[in-house]
Amino acid sequence: MAAVREGLPDGRYGRSADARADRTLKIVGAVLGAGLLALIAWFGYDYIAGQDVSGRLTGFKVVADDAVEVRLEITKDKGATGVCTVRTLDEYHDEVGRKDFTFGQHQEDMVKVVTVRTTARATSAELIDCTPVR
Repeated sequence: MAAVREGLPDGRYGRSADARADRTLKIVGAVLGAGLLALIAWFGYDYIAGQDVSGRLTGFKVVADDAVEVRLEITKDKGATGVCTVRTLDEYHDEVGRKDFTFGQHQEDMVKVVTVRTTARATSAELIDCTPVR
């Protein structure tokens, strides 16, 4: 009995339609993926470059039933003036204090300890935002 051969001989008639379609899909996918990465990088750079003032809350200390000392690290351009908003929360996560602090010193990086007055005893503090004053 003779063996029956299934399919065409390898390499005799060029690539199959499936192989051409697979290659086309890979190229289109690579181009779209590179475009998406470039778009994400563009938005990320625009977000970071657009910030003249940034801050970080590095610690807080409850000094009284109606006051909290907050330690902030501020990074800004040397000539820029920034405003940072801090809020304090009680044990039930209700806001008991909020204050805006303006930093206009001619320094780029600074560490400041500021006091937020509260309406009840606070158990935590958080930095809401830092924005440049235009």
